[in-house]
Amino acid sequence: MKLSDFVVREAVTVDLHATTKEEAIREIVAGLRDAGRLAEADLEGVTRAILNREELGSTGIGQGVAVPHTRHPTVDRLIGTVALSPKGVEFAALDGEPVDILFLLVSPPNQPGDHLRALENISRHLKDEQFVRFLRQARTREQVLDVLDEADQSGT
Repeated sequence: MKLSDFVVREAVTVDLHATTKEEAIREIVAGLRDAGRLAEADLEGVTRAILNREELGSTGIGQGVAVPHTRHPTVDRLIGTVALSPKGVEFAALDGEPVDILFLLVSPPNQPGDHLRALENISRHLKDEQFVRFLRQARTREQVLDVLDEADQSGT
């Protein structure tokens, strides 16, 4: 599975305005709606599902990275996006540091394999210091997409 298999390119943002976990999740989910991948009527349900997942334990994995995710019946295929926060988001990360790179995933409940493969793919890339550094240097959606495409090409 490649990042391009599930990242909604039109929903990638490099200037997340949110400063709290809930604001960030709301802003990113709204980006998926604006990209035509979520219906307006499903916005609150998906947001709530992600926030409920966060109550089980923060998906802020440390070193400025978070991977909020959920399964939700209103999506028919795995979708995700990337958001960069120039100011950082208080995300209750494991290391207590603000988060500036967020990968958000939403998948159908009946596709747990795809959900896990996507999380594993993201995790593998986030362990690559060069990948993370290039993402942090990206200032435009196109630059983020170039980093993701390069990661897909290299297969790291």
